[in-house]
Amino acid sequence: MKPVDIARLHSLSAPSLSPDGALAVLAVSRPDLEEDAHLGSLWSVATDGSAPARRITRGTRDSAPAFSPDGRWIAFLRPDEDKRPQIHVLPSDGGEPWKITDHPLGTGAFTWSPDSSRLAYNARVPEENRYVEGAPDQEPPRRITTLKYRRDDFGFTNDRRQHVFISAPVDPSGETGEPVQVTEGDADHGRPSWTPDGTGLVFDASLHGTRDTDLVRDVWACLPEAGAEPRRITRGDLGAGTASLSEDGATVYFLGDELGPDRDDFVGRVTGLWSVPFDGSEAPRRLTGTEDPRMALRTQVTDEGVLVAGENRGAVELYLVTPGGVRTTLFGGRVQVTSFDHAGGVTVVAAAGERHSGELYVVTGDGARALTSFADQDLDPLPVTELTARTEDGNEVHGWLAVPEGEGPHPVVLMIHGGPFAQYGWQLFDETQVYAAAGYAVVYCNPRGSSGYGQEHGRAVIGSVGATTSVDVLAILDEALGDDRLDASRVGVMGGSHGGFMTTWIAAHHGERFRAAISERAVNAIDSFQGSSDIGAYFPEPLYGPPETWAEESPLSHADRIDKPFLIIHSEQDWRCPVEQAQRLFVALRKRGHEAEMLLFPGEGHELSRSGLPSHRVARFEAILDWWDRHL
Repeated sequence: MKPVDIARLHSLSAPSLSPDGALAVLAVSRPDLEEDAHLGSLWSVATDGSAPARRITRGTRDSAPAFSPDGRWIAFLRPDEDKRPQIHVLPSDGGEPWKITDHPLGTGAFTWSPDSSRLAYNARVPEENRYVEGAPDQEPPRRITTLKYRRDDFGFTNDRRQHVFISAPVDPSGETGEPVQVTEGDADHGRPSWTPDGTGLVFDASLHGTRDTDLVRDVWACLPEAGAEPRRITRGDLGAGTASLSEDGATVYFLGDELGPDRDDFVGRVTGLWSVPFDGSEAPRRLTGTEDPRMALRTQVTDEGVLVAGENRGAVELYLVTPGGVRTTLFGGRVQVTSFDHAGGVTVVAAAGERHSGELYVVTGDGARALTSFADQDLDPLPVTELTARTEDGNEVHGWLAVPEGEGPHPVVLMIHGGPFAQYGWQLFDETQVYAAAGYAVVYCNPRGSSGYGQEHGRAVIGSVGATTSVDVLAILDEALGDDRLDASRVGVMGGSHGGFMTTWIAAHHGERFRAAISERAVNAIDSFQGSSDIGAYFPEPLYGPPETWAEESPLSHADRIDKPFLIIHSEQDWRCPVEQAQRLFVALRKRGHEAEMLLFPGEGHELSRSGLPSHRVARFEAILDWWDRHL
């Protein structure tokens, strides 16, 4: 796989099933190098496998399709002439879609009412004279009074709060009535869900008085009418979201994180599935444990229990959890589920695998069967081998190795993921394939601090992030170097975000193991990260420890020990790890005459390598390969 081959990879949206389960619709998108954009349209496929998938919209940026409960309509998002997503509705039996919303900043997540007449959805409401036509530099100044006021890859949030709206009745004539704004106030409101009888809405939001200094997010209910007064269902002590209701409307299921006594301890917390009575008469009850897989994506109630995905040792699997907390794996193994749906007794799963970036499967009692074949059949990825290492202190480290074709010995790249509470896993990974195809053996793992291995594993790095993580990643490197196809004398280290933090740390503390390093979008100095990052006000102390330890825990403090060539890659609009983190390290290295380069991408945020402009993603790959070519 070459850098330009990212255009041969695709991604799938959440699928939506017709009420009888016979038909699934989903969006398929790909990077387009000519348009320099990610383009997509809607497709449908019969769940009995009787016909191949077919494209059903002519749009190039269509996404997020959803069948109406009566099966007559498919709602989806399509950009308007100002490139802002608006809800459109398409007859499910064919025809032209029409637009039903017209918000100045576009719309977001939506759900159909049970009677299929309206949609509840999110839309941001801008301040007066803000985000209007004209030059943004000529807008009035922003008055900021809270710590949480912006978000990476989005921008400011305090002057365009997200609220819940209800559309006018769906009119096939194309007439668009005025929507009803249900929620108000200076807070963002999450995706709304209807109660089964259509008389209420449920959503997640932080509406409490201390929301600026803690991480609590509650589940709320309100009537579907303008200015409705919300009623809190949870108890103000969890980070809750993605709620759904039982068929009788009596129980709310949601994903939630425990946050410790001060309501701000997020590090390594394994997200669980919870239930709570809709009337709030009892406290929420956790249905999955802290050493179970980390629950993710969404919740969906079925006749037999709740469907939810979970991170498990590099996989993302689909589970059915009963109201009593019994968990059954419906779809698992060497896969990463990205979404799912259930209707008419049928369950479908969108998932990536070892040799493809995503297909749709139907789950049956006998297993699962692929319904689509969107993967480029001419793309032949290199195989990846599972590795397990044991550290001197007895910790097991789980990882993978990709080896180029040929006898070798091949130069080696040790790759470290971000987070740290995230995971590498079982899917076709462009990073691994591009480097391996260029002749580099790629070693990567999920060290302590990663998700997918329980809460004890995730919280093991608190207060000793660099030192503890180093033990694990070097152990998996040693395990891989036992393969005589790898050249132990030519090893490089790289990573992004937390992986960039670790790259700088390892280059300073274990530089003798490596010939060169590449640090991307990194945290290098914890003190300035606290004041400049969009999450800096609450992120550092729970993970790195008290402020008096930050200098010792910061990779920048040890930069004078780095003696190998060092490439820094960063984005100018990165608000998660702001560009000053890169600049401070670059200056520290160059001031003492060290070989260091910095590559800055304009207009990009923290997610460049995953969702940046296709041209920038290709340029990044080319720069990385050039650096390794020069130094390995």
